[in-house]
Amino acid sequence: MRKFETSKQFAIDMDNKDPLRSFKERFYVKPGTIYMDGNSLGLCSRDAERYLLEALENWKTHGIDVWSHPDVNYFLYQDKLGELTAPLINAKPSEVTICTNTTINIHKALATFYRPTKERYKIIVDDLNFPTDRYAVDSQVKLHGYSIEDAVRVVRSRDGKNIFEDDMIEAMTDDVCLILLPSVLYRSSYLVDMKKIADAARAKGIYVGFDLSHSIGSVPHDFSRIQPDFAVWCSYKYLNGGPGAIAGLYINEKHFKLGPGLAGWHGNKKETQFDLNQTFEPSEYAGAWQTGTQPIFSMAPIEGSLRMFAEAGLENIRAKSLNITAYLMYLIDEKLRKYGFSYGNPTDDERRGGHVALEHDDAIRINKALKGRGVVPDFRYPNVIRLAPIAFYVSYEDVFNLVDIIIDIMETKEYEKYDGNRGTVA
Repeated sequence: MRKFETSKQFAIDMDNKDPLRSFKERFYVKPGTIYMDGNSLGLCSRDAERYLLEALENWKTHGIDVWSHPDVNYFLYQDKLGELTAPLINAKPSEVTICTNTTINIHKALATFYRPTKERYKIIVDDLNFPTDRYAVDSQVKLHGYSIEDAVRVVRSRDGKNIFEDDMIEAMTDDVCLILLPSVLYRSSYLVDMKKIADAARAKGIYVGFDLSHSIGSVPHDFSRIQPDFAVWCSYKYLNGGPGAIAGLYINEKHFKLGPGLAGWHGNKKETQFDLNQTFEPSEYAGAWQTGTQPIFSMAPIEGSLRMFAEAGLENIRAKSLNITAYLMYLIDEKLRKYGFSYGNPTDDERRGGHVALEHDDAIRINKALKGRGVVPDFRYPNVIRLAPIAFYVSYEDVFNLVDIIIDIMETKEYEKYDGNRGTVA
């Protein structure tokens, strides 16, 4: 049972005991700001910067030989980064590759696993997932000649905040061939019981995939136990890979023989790739799902970040994340409820991702006021201010100061200076 206190000294004491406290110095945290939006875009670290600058230097030094020089060998960089990422989900290195972006990786997975028949052609989705997942599903269904209304089964949330796994399982009828769900909901921070879903789907012969964009780097996953068929994720949130960073793809090794539904020359066996044959010869690991030439400058920062994860230990990161989000919820309960605030995220550690979903009827204006005071959160329609106290670079004192700023904004009614219109980028 956690015991917190409302004093600033308590926060300072927690920071002094934090085994990850030194990592903050390795990130570019703008002076005078409290950065709480790492679940949208993680901050730049000196480690990420170093690897990006090294990539530029390698290009300057080696030219075309950056692909094959033994000191660089960017030709196999996707495999190298896949190996560094695999421990975050407890998968085999051969099952993980780094390629394209999240949406395209969903398309790659669906093109591989969505093999509808007259009897089984439906895809299960939820109604709370980030929309790009649904856009990809809908477009793949249409490509196969089905109507979205018929082939896409949307399982509605009972409360508009959480996924109820039993409802998903009930929807797994004999006409379903695939299910795609998030690991953590982007609004409410609800952590899905992926093992329960995957076990039920497997028992019914249904392929199951997960979008880990809002969990990887914050929540440890055990894919050796869960055994999904595929998974996708972005690298610019908790993984701190930078804006537009290349994404990730997991393919369970039992499906390597299927081969990619979307093929490209980097998915060819490396031994014969430069034979430039007109017949595709897929690699016999997740690398088969690689397509075009990899964007090295979008990949290099991830190496620096992933090595930092290995140094810190994901279990330590998760422990701090759970504790500091619990501390934030405690302060909301103790200090902010009288101003009309609540939180819509789970309180149970087993069900909570890496952020707190602060709710208020005037969330848009309060969010703008926070930005005006040097706090960087983000707004999610209709009433959520997402606050992500990232373990690497957010301190307990930051959280304490954040709550104090919110109190001042409410006491002075500073938020009333702002309009209630949502910006283009919320």
